[in-house]
This record gives sequence, C-alpha cells and structure tokens, in this order.
Amino acid sequence: MKKILSFFALSLVFLPGVAQESKPSIEVHGFIRNFYAVDTRKMIGLTEDFFTYVPYDENIVNGDDVNGYVNSRFAALTSRIWVEAKGYEVEGWKVGARVEGDFYNGLGNDKVTGTANLRLRQAFVTLAKNDWTFKAGQSWHPMAADMPDVFSLNTGAPFGPFSRTPLFQADYKLSDALSLTAAAIWQMQYASNGPEGKSASYIKYGNTPELYVGLNYKADGLLLRAGVDVLSIKPRCYDAATGFVKDRITTVTPFLYAQYAKDLFSVKFKSVFAEAGDHVNLNGGYGVSDTPGDDWEYTPTRNSSSWLSLCYGKKLQGILFAGYVKNFGTREALADDGTGKPVGFWFSGNSLQNFNQMYRLTPTVIYNLGKVAFGLEYELTSVQYGDKSLGINLNTGLYEDGLHWITNHRVQGLLKYTF
Repeated sequence: MKKILSFFALSLVFLPGVAQESKPSIEVHGFIRNFYAVDTRKMIGLTEDFFTYVPYDENIVNGDDVNGYVNSRFAALTSRIWVEAKGYEVEGWKVGARVEGDFYNGLGNDKVTGTANLRLRQAFVTLAKNDWTFKAGQSWHPMAADMPDVFSLNTGAPFGPFSRTPLFQADYKLSDALSLTAAAIWQMQYASNGPEGKSASYIKYGNTPELYVGLNYKADGLLLRAGVDVLSIKPRCYDAATGFVKDRITTVTPFLYAQYAKDLFSVKFKSVFAEAGDHVNLNGGYGVSDTPGDDWEYTPTRNSSSWLSLCYGKKLQGILFAGYVKNFGTREALADDGTGKPVGFWFSGNSLQNFNQMYRLTPTVIYNLGKVAFGLEYELTSVQYGDKSLGINLNTGLYEDGLHWITNHRVQGLLKYTF
C-alpha cells in the first residue's frame, strides 16, 4: 500500500500544471579578441601558436639551430560567444545552463592558412537546492577551474592543469565557508597519451571514470581548495599474438589552490604533484615497467607544477606571473627492449621526452576602457632539456646527460571588446 501511495504522489509531480516553476531569462554574451604576438624561436603550441607551451629544443643543421628563428602572427580567431539560461526554478530546484563556443578549432601548430571553425567549449546544466549543487555536461576540470590573471591564451599552461571535459560534479555546502566537491570525469579533447597516440579510448575501454574529490574554504577574501584526482586507464586491450590483455595503470594526483583578494589587490597560487598528468595538459606521461607475461605493467612520470600570480589595479592593471615545473622522472624503472631503449614510453604532446625542468616569468599591463581592454605582455619561457642523442636513463625515466637551457621571448598585445 505504501508503495502504491508513493507512486501516486510521484506521478502528481509530472501532471501538467502541478509543478511550480518560473520562467528563465536568456542572456547572450561574448567578446571579440585580437592577439598580436612575436616569438624569438619556434614553440610547441596550438592555434597558430597563440596557445604556447614550451620552446622546441635546438635542432642543429649545418651549424644553425633551425628552431631559433623569429616568428609572428595576429588573429581574432579566439573570439567567443555564449548563451546562459538563468532564473528558472521548479519545485525548489534552481536550474541554470550555459553553452559556449569559439573559433579556436581548425588551425593547428604552424598552420597559418585556412578557416577557423566554431567549436564547443562548454555545455552544462546546473541544479541547486538547499546545500546541494549539481553540474552535468562539459565544463572545466575541477583542478583547472581557477586560473591566473595573465591574458595569454595558455592561461599559464603547462604550469597548471588545463582541461574542459565531460563530467558530473556535486558540491555540498558544509557551512557558510566550507564545502565538498566530488566529480566523475570523462575524456574528450584533453586525453591521455599511449600506444595509439593521444586518445580517449584508454579510458573508454578502462570503463572507469576519472574521479576527483576536494575540500573548499571561502571567507573574508580568502579561497582555499585541496583535492586529489584518480585516473585508471587501459593502454592496451588486445595483443595480436596473445589475445585480450588486462593492462591497466592507475595514477593519483593531489593539488592545492589558494587565493586572496582585498580592494584592488589579489594573489593566487596553485601547485600540483601529478602522476602522468598529460590528460590535463601537464608535462608528463607513462611507460612500460615490466612485461612479465601477456599483461604489461606501467609506471607514471612524476611532475611538480606550480604558479603564482599577483594583480593590482582596476582600470590600469599590473600583473606578474611566475611558474616552475620539475620532471622527477618515472616512479619505477622503465623496461629495456634489449637495445637500451624503453619498451614503451609515452609523453605529453605539449612537451618533449627529454624535458627536465622549466620556468616562466610574465609581467603584464592591461588598460580597461569600459568594455574595451588593451593589453601588453612579455613572456619569458626557459626549458632545460637533456641531449636526446645520449639516450634515456631507464632507471629514472630522464634524459640526464647533456643538460642545456632553451629560452623563448614572447611579446604579445591584446585588443578585446566584451559584450
């Protein structure tokens, strides 16, 4: 009888005219953004190199470093538009939605001709009631959501996680200042590397979502976040010689974020200790540690990535960004293929396997004239590489011989109108 009554009560919710709801408001926003950039050497980057990561290592041909040439560009292809639905409420649930796109897609590294295509950046729905907030769709990875104040398209990458990805996220408010965040995350544009290259297939056939859990504190201008991210993927599913295999690698990545703002001043800091953080655009990867039988065993790289940004002003803003990354190599030794080379070693596409450490300094000035912004930024990025011709140390997963520094100087201008 109780089940029948419960079913009857639930059915009433879905009868026409019963649910109490309000009408949403629809808002359209966006901006036109023009970048103007000059680099002193060739960079690993995306979208006509506006989204830069690291400078290429030297490549000596006839005594010349062919990667050491000045190059420049300007374009408006990172202009953006988004639509938001606000104010809709039904049965006490506050519902919101956002869909966002830009013209970033279609032009890769060194491809300076063609047409940029509209692509999906974010598309999600939020539901909030009492102390709970849920988000479902494509949105910022919880470790990537808080960013420094630089106007560069890379927003400080690869010194901090950068990923928008399909997810289901839940936030629970413990008190006015304290809350919990948990998320189940999938891969799409930002995916793990592996035997078949960068691909979301490794998580697809692993049948396990990436999981995140974190604690947040916000009060009196202070924002603190601490969390841990767990990823478990299958680099291989099938071997032509032996059939189906049970390969799997599981990685754990903790992170910390702190922000303080008062009047016209703000300071932000983020630090991540990543295992194989290539799926969130950090420098790293993983390799084969043992081949005891049909199933291979794997070991991740370990990477410490941190950044600090300082910002002061409103109409005229001064910003200073500093970042540092250290590659600590693999957690275990890499398996030898019999020739002194690893059986398999896959590194993030935003860097090179002989990457050792790097730093970046970026002073920025922005002048805000209402909805128009003018910016000037200098970005110094310096990377220490090992000599790849001297080979990798299989015990550490590092290229430790012939260490040398490669530096790029970038000057970038910005003209942006927000509507």
